Amino acid sequence: MISAIPLARREGPLDALLVEVDRALQVLSRSAVAGRAYPARAAETAETLSEAEKRHAAGLMRVNHVGEVCAQALYRGQAVVCRDGGTRHLLREAAAEEVDHLVWCDLRLKELGSRPSLLNPFWYAGSFVLGIAASVAGVPRNLGFMAETERQVEAHLDEHLHTLPPADERSREIVRQMKDDEVGHRESAERAGGVPLPAPVRGIMRAMSKVMTTTAYHL
Repeated sequence: MISAIPLARREGPLDALLVEVDRALQVLSRSAVAGRAYPARAAETAETLSEAEKRHAAGLMRVNHVGEVCAQALYRGQAVVCRDGGTRHLLREAAAEEVDHLVWCDLRLKELGSRPSLLNPFWYAGSFVLGIAASVAGVPRNLGFMAETERQVEAHLDEHLHTLPPADERSREIVRQMKDDEVGHRESAERAGGVPLPAPVRGIMRAMSKVMTTTAYHL
């Protein structure tokens, strides 16, 4: 007779693989669902953006969308091989919150009559592998990588707040909320024991980010 008491089921390698494939498909197919309300609803709905301003705003929001695609892959990759339960939970919580950012950026791109980056599958795969590599370096470096990623994203979003078209308050509302969340992620990683990364690693991360943002603005 099968016991009526449910037994804890340990996730096997195949289960973990299927979960990650499912998450990747949700991200890349634009079918992910946000858990929080769309921040732009608080802004004025009437917009007076010129075509040039719409193209520029769309380019910036496409960059932000790519950043969220990468964040999903990075944190999922870091978590999938992490043996420390607390760190794994922290990474997956951050990844879940980043889903909101992903959906918000996608909605704004639709409003602007634009699309996400054509290279999103490439960004996702590369970031997932990079996340695994960061996790293999150990918990302090893993969390340090998360903190440094968020620190660079904060600076990136702050720049967008200054370069978005003045009339584009809807995009600005989204970016403000994203920045607040990223600050929280960074501080959580630092409190959990993340250590500063070596200067050369930080420099490589900035260079990679520059290539990504420049390419994503157009493609």
